[in-house]
Amino acid sequence: MRSPAAFSPRLVTAGAVLLSLLPLGLFAGASWFARWVRPSGDEWCFLPVVRDQGFMGLMDQFYFTDNGRIANAVLVGSYAAYGVAGQQWFAGISTVVMLALLWAWAAALLRHTGWRVPRGVPLFSAAMVLAVFCFASTNTYKTFFWPASSVSHTFPPVLAAAATIPALLAVSRRGKAFAVASAFVLGAVMGTLSEETSVVALALLAMTLLLDRGLFPAGRRAFVRAWCAAAGAGILVGTAVLLTSPGSRNRRTRHHADSMFAPESLSASLRGYTQVLHTLVTSWQYVAVVAVGVLLGVLLRRADGGIPRPDRRAPLLLVAAAVALLLSGYVCLVIAYPAFGPSVATSNRLWNDFLFPMVLLLVGAGGLLGNLAARRYRPGVRPLAAGAVLACVCVTAVLAVSLRDLESDMRVRAGAWDRQDRELRARAAAGATVLPYTPLVISKMSEPFGNGGKRPWPASCVATYYQVKKVTDGRRPST
Repeated sequence: MRSPAAFSPRLVTAGAVLLSLLPLGLFAGASWFARWVRPSGDEWCFLPVVRDQGFMGLMDQFYFTDNGRIANAVLVGSYAAYGVAGQQWFAGISTVVMLALLWAWAAALLRHTGWRVPRGVPLFSAAMVLAVFCFASTNTYKTFFWPASSVSHTFPPVLAAAATIPALLAVSRRGKAFAVASAFVLGAVMGTLSEETSVVALALLAMTLLLDRGLFPAGRRAFVRAWCAAAGAGILVGTAVLLTSPGSRNRRTRHHADSMFAPESLSASLRGYTQVLHTLVTSWQYVAVVAVGVLLGVLLRRADGGIPRPDRRAPLLLVAAAVALLLSGYVCLVIAYPAFGPSVATSNRLWNDFLFPMVLLLVGAGGLLGNLAARRYRPGVRPLAAGAVLACVCVTAVLAVSLRDLESDMRVRAGAWDRQDRELRARAAAGATVLPYTPLVISKMSEPFGNGGKRPWPASCVATYYQVKKVTDGRRPST
């Protein structure tokens, strides 16, 4: 029986298009603000390597010296090859790529289920979810504007979600074979791109295999098992390539990685993880992704126009996914602890690998609530939808203010950086071999002579960047 319409599809489409302008406007503004991005952190080291040794030189350094992340080196080299301009363009390009992947994933999910929503809603949902993920962060600069962090911790979880698109669309034997093959290839890429995202993906794949009888119809289980096995095998192969690389061995030696399983390390990681979860739970901006889910649940319709019945397996899936994400999130901090120490509790970029699937989980929970409300109240569900829209608007406004403040800090640093850059280049051209460098810190980024001088590598990389022997702390009077 066709249920009475609570919303006019045309009005909803128009409203969704208008609402989409809010998160899209955030991304447009942030991409424009990226013109103020200047080198800091790891970029001090990446840029001169690509300048002096080329793209392959960076890959060689990653594999043989730094960390073994081959796929990561490819993405880093793709923007570092263009110097400072590459860093500035990265934010806009990554926005387009991630938004396209998430939008396509939402469309594939709807097609797989056979459900429908008014046009414009998938775009709004994808843009809003991505905006909250990128800009509700405790350190938006590192999540969105810093390319090295985005390549390692912001883009990988989005790519992992998008990797399921071929599986969602697979119907024919050829389509299923392609989905399985692509799962292996993308899994191998993931294994050499981000260890933390690989951990989260393996946990979710294991959960899916354990619960496949309760989650999938009998006719699709064989394909689901083959796809999960291929994805898991690809991740393990990529991880093996990474772990056996000279660069990974060097990294483990530098940070005493064998200590990660020591009782004190495990307990410290757990304390840090508790602090991370407290931070996330008390960040009210994530209510917007729940609101997006509520809107989807309210607007979902079957092909005949009726309201779909909630799947009895949905609560099981949400609970199982939550358990898998909580456990894998802790493992992510355990493997990062040797390198970061207690700062794992405050280095928000490390959270993104498990935060993004948590955000999607919140969307799913909101969708279930919205669907239940739509079935129970039908036309009377309009106040709930209006409240969800209001929540999205309010969160967008708060994120816009936060971005504006960050842009001001970025603009000030860029001006100071440009002035110092011109001066240092002029001195180097005049024959100076030792240059005074004044640290220009933004959003807790690593700069030379920071942390009480305990991290010497930024200064050596800055010296290489300006092609001199040494840089000294410009804040100290020369002797």
